[in-house]
Amino acid sequence: MGHQPPDVIDVLLFRSPTPFAIWGALAMWAVFGAALLTIWRARLPLRLWRWGHTVLVSVAVAGTVVHALQITGTMEPVSKTALSGLLVAVLLLAVIRRRVWTMGVRPRRP
Repeated sequence: MGHQPPDVIDVLLFRSPTPFAIWGALAMWAVFGAALLTIWRARLPLRLWRWGHTVLVSVAVAGTVVHALQITGTMEPVSKTALSGLLVAVLLLAVIRRRVWTMGVRPRRP
C-alpha cells in the first residue's frame, strides 16, 4: 500500500492549515455518511432516516459551497458564486418539497 502525502493526511484528520481543505473534508465525510444511511435505510425508521439524510446532505452542500468559494483557481468568482447559489437553491427546494419536518405528523381534524 502506497503512502499518502502528508497534506492529504492533514486534511483527512482535520488539521490542515488551509481552511478550504477542512470544508472540503467535512463535505466529503457528510457525503459518506449520507451514503451509509442509504445503505441502512431499510433498517431505520423512515422519519429518522429522512432527518439524518437531510442533515448530512445539507452539511455536504454547505461544506461544498464554502470550499468552492474559498479556493482561488481557474473558475471565476462570478461563476463560482452562481453555481453555488444554484446548488443551495436546489437543496432548499428539495427540503421544502419533501417536508421532512412534518413527516409522521397526523393532520389535525377541524
